[in-house]
Amino acid sequence: MEMSLTLAACVLILVSGVPGLFSRRRSAWGQMTATVLVLAGSLIGLTGSFAVLVTRHVFLASLPGIWPGAPFQLKMDSLSAFFSVLIFLMAAVGSIYGHGYWRQREHSTTGQKLRLHYGVMLAAMVVVTLADDALAFLLAWEVMALTSFFLIATEDGQPECRQAAWVYFVATHLSTLALFAMFALMHEASGKFLLSAIPVTTGAGLKMAIFLLALLGFGLKAGMMPLHFWLPSAHANAPSHISALLSGVLLKVGIYGLLRVLTLMPDPPAAWGVLILTLGAISAVLGVAFALGQHDIKRLLAFHSVENVGIILMGLGVAMIGIAVHHPVWVILGIAGCLLHVWNHGLFKSLLFLSAGSIVRSTGTRNIDSLGGLARRMPWTAGLFMLGAIAICGLPPLNGFISELLVYLGLLRPAAGHGSGSWVAVASGAVVLAMVGALAVACFVKVLGGVFLGSGRSTAATEASEAPLSMRGAMAVLAGLCVAIGVAPVVVLVPLESAATVWMGNEAAGSQLAVLFPWTMLTAISMGLAVTILIAVTVWQIIVRADASPRRATWACGYTKSNARMQYTASSFVQILLELLRWVLRPITHGAGPKQLFAESVDRHTDVPDFITDRMASKYWQIFKQRLIPLRRIQQGSVQEYLLYMLLAVFIMLALLIPFGQISAHLLGR
Repeated sequence: MEMSLTLAACVLILVSGVPGLFSRRRSAWGQMTATVLVLAGSLIGLTGSFAVLVTRHVFLASLPGIWPGAPFQLKMDSLSAFFSVLIFLMAAVGSIYGHGYWRQREHSTTGQKLRLHYGVMLAAMVVVTLADDALAFLLAWEVMALTSFFLIATEDGQPECRQAAWVYFVATHLSTLALFAMFALMHEASGKFLLSAIPVTTGAGLKMAIFLLALLGFGLKAGMMPLHFWLPSAHANAPSHISALLSGVLLKVGIYGLLRVLTLMPDPPAAWGVLILTLGAISAVLGVAFALGQHDIKRLLAFHSVENVGIILMGLGVAMIGIAVHHPVWVILGIAGCLLHVWNHGLFKSLLFLSAGSIVRSTGTRNIDSLGGLARRMPWTAGLFMLGAIAICGLPPLNGFISELLVYLGLLRPAAGHGSGSWVAVASGAVVLAMVGALAVACFVKVLGGVFLGSGRSTAATEASEAPLSMRGAMAVLAGLCVAIGVAPVVVLVPLESAATVWMGNEAAGSQLAVLFPWTMLTAISMGLAVTILIAVTVWQIIVRADASPRRATWACGYTKSNARMQYTASSFVQILLELLRWVLRPITHGAGPKQLFAESVDRHTDVPDFITDRMASKYWQIFKQRLIPLRRIQQGSVQEYLLYMLLAVFIMLALLIPFGQISAHLLGR
């Protein structure tokens, strides 16, 4: 029943955008149909996924393949259901939000294709979590990659959107190539294309090759530093509810793939866990550091996605080290923190992207320094964004605090008798996580102050209006879930235990999670803190509304009325931190400062370009393009010449195949 519900949900979501193709371009009928189908499919899929998490049953199914005798093998267990819950939830929320954000009448040229690709992408992501053989996995993975490419390029009339989409296209196909090689080596080890356990007798070199290819292929999709180069521009230029889907769900599919492959690897060495922990720490620190220097609010949130993927990987690294050194507490707390942060990041980051979308829709700009004072014009959006900011900073009593606390406990748990090397590697992560939290707080204080407080810095900011009800409703659902998990974390214990048990392969170990973490006490403390905050805010509102005393301007050194020029900009607020991090951020300053006592107005601002995309890739891409110019002469438009080129390519590949096979066999110890 559970598998049938999930597959039925996939079909409904898959076809949700098809009816709109047969309606008029400015007709809202197709949009309404797509929203209803996605909502119906999401509710059905959530029912099936939660049933699997509660019962912990495993379901197998076979679907017709692309050729006879080779059906697609599907498997649904608690790990796949855990990720499917996030996919179905965000499908519903994104569809409701998109109903007001991307109205067909306002976007008649792009609305139909967006909803078509939206449904296909969501269905493909669910199939990725269900796939139990390499062919089904890769086919669903490629469909997901292509549809997300088209979603990023929704506004393909803008050069920035086209460039972001093509960069993503290159990155996602590098990921696919790595996964092709990984599955080929897994077949070499097990003799099957099913996602089955690698034999214990497999050589260390072959296991290492599979692990590194999985880390490359899934790390590219997850946005792990330094494989994140596609992520900032893609998230910034896609429609905001698509940005929420990319950050909240698509990145997690990469995490799912890595988790699934690691369940198949026997006896992983501690070095694997140390590598994942190190890459996670680098992603977390550099992600939040680069976010500090951004002026584009969506690009800033994109770098925070890199940061939170780093936190997820840190939890996974702790669990992997625990497996290697036979420390079950590290394993349980690490994987629990990793999995719960997958859910939590999907919730609060999607909330932040949707809130940013409301700001962009109302003001027409993503530049933080062109905003200001929006709390008066958009109070609901301001409140919901602030709630998401508190959650992403890992502050109580919201959900980000719970998952980060799990990772903290795993990092700080004593490891007596398990070797000083593993303890040092794990404990060092706690320092990194504390620094990341402090920088995240500074970054979101900058955003909240620059966007919502003070006076508007542009006409668009002073004339902004609140988002439509459908957009606010979708954001409120995510905000409510952030509060629910933070205030009553015990509600996620059962699904978390269920998914962790599948990953660890140990029912008894999974049940220890209830003992190792103070769920009941933390629930009581969080509820008390939440009630205290609610009472304080209510009393403050009553006092403010009851105060009828007249307001007069305060005399301050000769002026009686402030304006936007007298307040901090987002850039100036974090200038000291940018100077401290100059050695890694390498900011570029445009314009010179005032040089005279009574200077005229000057335009001076600082940019922090990404070191992979903007500094390295673009530079070498220009050099590469120059080197390719002489090859244009072979493009003659002659079919005969093109056939000759193809024939030569086949001969070259055949000539290289035999020696390459011999080298590969030698490296793999065959």
